[in-house]
Amino acid sequence: MKKNNDRFKVAIIGAGKVGMTAAYALLLAGGFHEIALYGRDKRKLIGEKLDLEHATALSHKTAISVSDDPAELTDSDIFIFCAGAAQAVGETRLQLAARNLQIVDDLAPELLKASPKALLLMVTNPVDLLTMRAQEVTNTKKGQIFGSGTLLDTARFRFHLSEFLPVHPRSIHAYVLGEHGDHSFPAISSANIGAQPLTGFSEFSREKALEAYCKARNAANAIIGSKGATYYGIGASIAKIARSVVTNGQSVLSLSVVIDDYYGQSGMAISVPCVLGGNGIERAIKASLDDEEQERLKECVAALKGIYFASKPK
Repeated sequence: MKKNNDRFKVAIIGAGKVGMTAAYALLLAGGFHEIALYGRDKRKLIGEKLDLEHATALSHKTAISVSDDPAELTDSDIFIFCAGAAQAVGETRLQLAARNLQIVDDLAPELLKASPKALLLMVTNPVDLLTMRAQEVTNTKKGQIFGSGTLLDTARFRFHLSEFLPVHPRSIHAYVLGEHGDHSFPAISSANIGAQPLTGFSEFSREKALEAYCKARNAANAIIGSKGATYYGIGASIAKIARSVVTNGQSVLSLSVVIDDYYGQSGMAISVPCVLGGNGIERAIKASLDDEEQERLKECVAALKGIYFASKPK
């Protein structure tokens, strides 16, 4: 991370709905000297640039640049990887794997060749598998590459919990961990509000908590079925992550990282609570999980490994 945050440059890779919503969210959040847009259709990028530039007059002074060549993305502090095929109606994140793993193989090394010290935030789905692959093909230091993981799942879970608990979602400390997808699980045993276990609230019931989790897990399919894509929630998630980097916020967020002896599990990227600062992931926090949750973690890793090794480019 650069010491002078006035010169912090974010490069958004992929100019689809997620990438451009992220750019807009970052512009409104402020704190970034430059937002660089990378994509294959430069004509479209020029239009996006002009639209965003008009918004700077009403928000924060931010330079907007465009490129269709990764070699031009020098001096970037963080790459936000949104490039790839989008999830179709009825398609699981895991079915995207083969197509998007190849894109990571082709593009991730080129990005870090342009800016070797930049952080690489993976957003494209299936994010855990792509985070794993990006780590493999770039051979970067630990903590430099990570995925958005279950940060959005966790936000959705807290929102749906707040529908029956009398507090704001920001005050509910409850995580969804594991895969950003079908093999996620809620860490209910350690969830709390104001240092009081979630289970101690009169409004709590396990049935209600699991219903809130199911709503969070199924949210993407519900949104895609209704309007074709999800982008506001992930855009806000990306802005949260980038702000923690630019401010060295050391925020604890559920992000996807390659785990090493996490409850005996290693060698796969999954989401666990992580401390995120200016230099990337500083450390993973070992969440307090009961026996059932530990088993869910084990099943998640096994499932992702099976799909990853079957679908990754040879």
